[in-house]
Amino acid sequence: MIMSRIEAPRDEVTGNLLDRLLAGLPADAVLTDPDVTAAYAHDMASFCPAGAPAVVVLPRTVEQVQHVMRTATELRLPVVPQGARTGLSGAANATDGCVVLSLTRMDRILEINPVDRIAVVEPGVVNAALARAVDDLGLCYPPDPSSWEMCTIGGNIGTASGGLCCVKYGVTAEYVLGLDVVLADGRLMSTGRRTAKGVAGYDLTRLFVGSEGSLGIVVRAVLALRPKPPRQLVLAAEFASSAAACDAVCRIMAGGHVPSLLELMDRTTVKAVNALTRMGLPETTEALLLAAFDTTDPAADLAAVGALCEEAGATEVVPADDAAESELLLQARRSSLVALEAVKGTTMIDDVCVPRSRLGDLVEGVERIADKHRLTIGVVAHAGDGNTHPTVCFDARDPDECRRARESFDEIMALGLELGGTITGEHGVGVLKKEWLAREIGPVGLEMQRAVKQAFDPLGILNPGKLF
Repeated sequence: MIMSRIEAPRDEVTGNLLDRLLAGLPADAVLTDPDVTAAYAHDMASFCPAGAPAVVVLPRTVEQVQHVMRTATELRLPVVPQGARTGLSGAANATDGCVVLSLTRMDRILEINPVDRIAVVEPGVVNAALARAVDDLGLCYPPDPSSWEMCTIGGNIGTASGGLCCVKYGVTAEYVLGLDVVLADGRLMSTGRRTAKGVAGYDLTRLFVGSEGSLGIVVRAVLALRPKPPRQLVLAAEFASSAAACDAVCRIMAGGHVPSLLELMDRTTVKAVNALTRMGLPETTEALLLAAFDTTDPAADLAAVGALCEEAGATEVVPADDAAESELLLQARRSSLVALEAVKGTTMIDDVCVPRSRLGDLVEGVERIADKHRLTIGVVAHAGDGNTHPTVCFDARDPDECRRARESFDEIMALGLELGGTITGEHGVGVLKKEWLAREIGPVGLEMQRAVKQAFDPLGILNPGKLF
């Protein structure tokens, strides 16, 4: 329901808020019907509390975002910025009485410059839409989260997201050259550059990447592009154990190979994908390793990697014959998290990243945790990065199973830290991992991060309750 100034609820706080918002926003940009605003209350994370927003606003311009933030500052109201809400940590969850600031209508690609190899975009641009737009010009925007058909560039920046190709091309943070950011008080600040190089002052651009909307609202981004690579070819290798597959990963990386993708799926995940998609993946395997190359001679690279997989104990190595077969294998990998959710109806998706040399220890540790708690836990991993997604499958209607799911999730994070890793490689902290952030960075680190937050948001209205 779209509320006009006359139709808006008239209690003192809400009425004042709506009057002020509608003074600088069109009526169709302000939503107050509880049945509608409830859809904006949370992202895709489990076990993360979410409140009821007072209002949802959907601006189309930078000036409208500034108006929202000035209004929120004057009224001392919390603001929760959102993209497509595909996040997995509760970073976009509403708090009671907040203003949800949805940026999905700011979805224009403002510029693509093949000479400077940059794109200038608004935050609501969908990742896949940008990738296709630059592809038409012989360019590439590499970051490709598994939700790339839905997730937005603003959300990718907010959570410092990764994707399948990070092993060769890196994560979102490495492609953000500059930002326009609306601060908590409504001022507009520009950071970074359009140039290939630049080291003027503190790197505030990198500070905003991964800040989960807690320091400012990204309203425009300058992104680096790369030349479009050749079509990649994929190899699938089956292993009789996860340890052997992880050994193969270590051999590949130690051998100096630079795959465009190196992904691991354990037996539980393979079975789940088959059940959902009927793709006919080999269910006899304990671990399936996918390696891809987008070089000028990918067949030769795959042959070399295939030999290393065999040395590590692969029971079968099957290179794809063409791009179509390669894409089918990648679709299997992209389907993993949806397939695991179908196992029991609900999942908790961990995001622990460890040094590559400890990847096998992490996967074996997850197996022990699953046995201990009598749970199904599938592991998919950006193996080339050491970034794993142990996915706990459980029945949300069973209180005891919910308890065991949460305990296993925490034990996996503790294991990741014990192995020299981090609690999140690409999903962010949000609500889900607040207490674990404090454990990872320690009291001094936490104090300094809070000081940064205080400098940018002295009233604490931007995405309160997230990170710490």
